[in-house]
Amino acid sequence: MKLSAFILTITVVLSQSSAQDFKLPVLSPTAVVSQDVSTSKIEIAYSRPSARGRKIFGDVVPFGTVWRTGANAATKVTLGEDAMIGGVLVRAGAYSLYSIPNAQEWEIILNRNTGNWGANGYDTKDDVVRTRVASLSLPNAVETFTISIGNITFSSCSIDLAWENTMISIPVTFPNQERLLTSIDKAINSPTIPYQPAASYLFETNQQLDKALEYATKAAEKNPKAYWIQMLRARIAAKLNQADIARDAARNTIELAKGTSGEAEYTKSATDLLQSIK
Repeated sequence: MKLSAFILTITVVLSQSSAQDFKLPVLSPTAVVSQDVSTSKIEIAYSRPSARGRKIFGDVVPFGTVWRTGANAATKVTLGEDAMIGGVLVRAGAYSLYSIPNAQEWEIILNRNTGNWGANGYDTKDDVVRTRVASLSLPNAVETFTISIGNITFSSCSIDLAWENTMISIPVTFPNQERLLTSIDKAINSPTIPYQPAASYLFETNQQLDKALEYATKAAEKNPKAYWIQMLRARIAAKLNQADIARDAARNTIELAKGTSGEAEYTKSATDLLQSIK
């Protein structure tokens, strides 16, 4: 190869390499929020614009107009299981999240079409949910549009939108109670018996407390040094007004927790419970 041709080849290769490595910051970077909820997860993919000194709602984002709820491609919400949103049962799957902001409340929209760029191509015929939620004022401004998932319980959560001085909280519930109780009944009869998580779930949701105490007792028998299980037994028994069992389990908690990393926390919890039992 002649020297001139060799130099040209190297120059082209270096130019291509530089082009591939070249990157600048973007105005609205993408983000993915993934949160375990109920027995699956919610995942939200969106782009995050920043205020950059602009007035947002009522100006950059006009009131009364369909908004992509972010920037660039329409925000996508993927539900890992069926959920109730705005009084509508929404099946597991992916949806676009649109909104119509207004000063006092927003209209929240879930739409089947997840391939749109922004609101381009949005069609009401593909709407699955349209529900109104109150617009809340924030004391401190949020510079960059933020979507988060909070207020998580065994059967609910909220999808929270925050930007500028505005926050929107979308309630989401999961009709999972009957399914989970059936799952517990089946699992209790399996070779690997989930006594502790079953007892904890029933206690926290205030269901079938007699079963919860039975399962917690069996869990303690299988793991006699587990002070946290004794504490669970104590709490369940106290809720059932079975004072003798509650006292015995609380005292066991204090004794078993000695010298462990959980000694201070569990000793206090058990002591408080003992003092509350009449």
